[in-house]
Amino acid sequence: MTTTVAESSSGAWRGPFFAIWTGQALSLFGSRIAMFALIWWVTETTGSATVLALASLFAMLPQIVLGPIAGAYVDRWNRRAVMIVADGLIALLSLWLAFLFWSGQAQIWHVYVIMVARELGGIFHWPAMQASTSLMVPREHLARVSGVNQALYGTLNIVGPALGALLLAVAAMHQIMLLDVVTALVAILPLFAVRIPQPERAANGADGRPTSIWADLREAGRYLLGWKGLLLLTGLAMLVKIAMTPAFSLLPILVTRHFGGAAPELAGMESASGIGLVVGGLLLGLWGGFKRRIYTTMLGITVIGACMMLLGLLPATGLSVAIGALLVMGAAAAMTDGPLFAILQGTVAPEIQGRVFMLFGSLVTLTSPIGLAIAGPVTDAVGVQIWYLAAGILAVVAAVAGLLLPALRELERYQPAAPQGAPEIARDGRDATATPQPLV
Repeated sequence: MTTTVAESSSGAWRGPFFAIWTGQALSLFGSRIAMFALIWWVTETTGSATVLALASLFAMLPQIVLGPIAGAYVDRWNRRAVMIVADGLIALLSLWLAFLFWSGQAQIWHVYVIMVARELGGIFHWPAMQASTSLMVPREHLARVSGVNQALYGTLNIVGPALGALLLAVAAMHQIMLLDVVTALVAILPLFAVRIPQPERAANGADGRPTSIWADLREAGRYLLGWKGLLLLTGLAMLVKIAMTPAFSLLPILVTRHFGGAAPELAGMESASGIGLVVGGLLLGLWGGFKRRIYTTMLGITVIGACMMLLGLLPATGLSVAIGALLVMGAAAAMTDGPLFAILQGTVAPEIQGRVFMLFGSLVTLTSPIGLAIAGPVTDAVGVQIWYLAAGILAVVAAVAGLLLPALRELERYQPAAPQGAPEIARDGRDATATPQPLV
């Protein structure tokens, strides 16, 4: 069995892991600033909800179409090399867009292309980082690391929009994109110096022949179908995403059309969400959530739903209340995502995590285009608040249903069987080829 940093009871894992984590964090800051500037440029240039919805739709296409395939390759390839190439691709794309803005050639369709291409890099980078985390970080610290990640995302939402709005006032778009290039390059440097453990996986199938990518994907599908709790969670998430994705994607329209704001007001709302993420992430990092982590996730979804409904009911004079709602939603988001990632990282076999994570993500994302395709034209016709109200109602119903379904409520208590032919892969060191056993 492969020895990993995470199997050590000492704190030796912290140095290598956080060296990589710090580089990635700096890259995320650059990307967050650049994306805020791009979204505002699109909003200011077109003023169209349909155009914004299309931008979000194009960004989702790579994950929907290629996500599981990318996850299968991540399980086969060296994960450190995957992250290096993905970060390098992002740097090159940002450099190209910087040239377009500098030369005055940038158009809306260029932003669509950039969003698709960046997401293409992301569908390889994200599962590689998540799967590496589960091998570098001891299991008992996974929820806390997820909390730290949520705090990072919150900080991004605080600093990113604020710096984006500031830079839009004092710098040209090509200069903002060059900042993204520099931070992406900074993220690559630690990856050359730190060894990332690779899980053992069976090179051949039961018949002794090398397995194909399609066989790997079928294996991931069987794994997901065999875990009833995860299957139910996927279905509920797909339902909620139909309404929630447009609600978040159309936040600039809510600010400009309903509240009569501009870039500073949008930055304020997103920064409030970021503050909430920091607070929620730090709380999760210290507390770890309820012993049954799924309870923490469902509580977070319920709070998010209540805040979304509030946004759907506020009058045009309620901007300050909306900012407060975004702050609470940020804290609830940390409590939702952190425990969920910890559950998946702690139970899914390491050598199949890339496929399972991306299959889960692709299925959840699959319903988002349905909502976006409807949301843009409808919002242009009747207003944006209806989407916040619908999303909130669906979120609360989904959380209540989740707590009432035993298989979902017991999601983390049972570990699925290992992939066929895999060596010792149980995340806690036990024989996972046996009948699934309670984890607690």
